[in-house]
Amino acid sequence: MSVKHPIISITGSSGAGTSSVKQTFDQIFRREGFTAASIEGDAFHYYNRADMKKEMAAQEAKGNKHFSHFGPDANLLSELANTFKTYGETGNGLTRHYIHDEEEAEKYGKAPGEFTDWEQFPDDTDLLFYEGLHGSIVHGGINVAEHADLRVGVVPVINLEWIQKIHRDRAERGYSTEAVMDVILRRMPDYTRYIVPQFAHTNINFQRVPIVDTSDPFIARWIPTADESMVVIRFAKPQGIDFPYLLSVIHDSFMSRANSIVVPGGKMELAMQLIFTPMIQQLMDKKRRTGG
Repeated sequence: MSVKHPIISITGSSGAGTSSVKQTFDQIFRREGFTAASIEGDAFHYYNRADMKKEMAAQEAKGNKHFSHFGPDANLLSELANTFKTYGETGNGLTRHYIHDEEEAEKYGKAPGEFTDWEQFPDDTDLLFYEGLHGSIVHGGINVAEHADLRVGVVPVINLEWIQKIHRDRAERGYSTEAVMDVILRRMPDYTRYIVPQFAHTNINFQRVPIVDTSDPFIARWIPTADESMVVIRFAKPQGIDFPYLLSVIHDSFMSRANSIVVPGGKMELAMQLIFTPMIQQLMDKKRRTGG
């Protein structure tokens, strides 16, 4: 953690909706006039797309049918922790970009599934923002979580997460439902061992809960909309959170526990704006007071 060079990390698995959360943070940064260095979790995968397929086949030949990006062996977690640490100390560090599709391939001049070269963050950024799978991981001697000043978990209930992933992978990547199911099953052990424990290290978790039937995610024809969902927001330390104000501004919200507020799914972005704006302002105020 660093007062001069604060770090915000967003953690959620594939299909959880972390990209939408990033857009909300981008709006806050833009409105408040803060410049953020950015890390995508994909940038710290160990293998490019082709090599990952080869390694998965090699692992399966050895009897390991659950090798996945969710686990530590497929990622540069030590390098990620070091990047967080370096940014906190110096306000700089290295990252790269994983090229997802043809549009990005044209932009970066490399094939989909490849990485760009490692590059320094831009100079004079106000904070570091991470969005990906391992922003709060603590594993073995690696502790990414300890370097982040604000850690946020994005955690749909599991069937909703699967529905979102199935629809995204079929629409954007051309996968069949059976292929997506295979991916989900392959990742499940790593999901329970390395993704789920991170949500005990976050400061705030957002969990979207559908209020329509999602009992069989593999035949669901539509993703439940925001208006067909509620969002449970849990604060690890609720001290200082103005719950009466949030309840008065976010209509139809209520407290489910002393540290948890439930809001309509359509009000999730509003809730994030109200909750995170003062938190980010406090980080920036501390930064200014220390000459950062």
